[in-house]
Amino acid sequence: VQLQASGGGLVQAGDSLKLSCRSSGRTFSLYGMGWIRQAPGKEREFVAAISRGGGSTDYADSVKGRFTISRDNYRNTVYLQMNNLKPEDTAVYYCAARGSIVTHIVITSPDEYQYWGQGTLVTVFS
Repeated sequence: VQLQASGGGLVQAGDSLKLSCRSSGRTFSLYGMGWIRQAPGKEREFVAAISRGGGSTDYADSVKGRFTISRDNYRNTVYLQMNNLKPEDTAVYYCAARGSIVTHIVITSPDEYQYWGQGTLVTVFS
């Protein structure tokens, strides 16, 4: 599985961005997907996850109500809509995938993901 993330950029606090992550191959619907971020000098942090079919999602408390994860299994793409961005959201955002036989499970631990994209940088200034 190869993952290609895009959509990062430099924005002002309060603005919105939508990240995309496209997967190669024809088995995208067999993978739970997630977004994980890493700010400079900090550990990786779970941001959001979505189940194989898209029916279950989970979010870090720091982004609940502001970020929305979604997926389009026909386009092999997972999205992260980020609204009301804050300077503390500044980080490199990675999409990640893990194969799952359970359709509704969401994966919130970065260590459990098997495949990672290259990351896209989001910088939020005040």
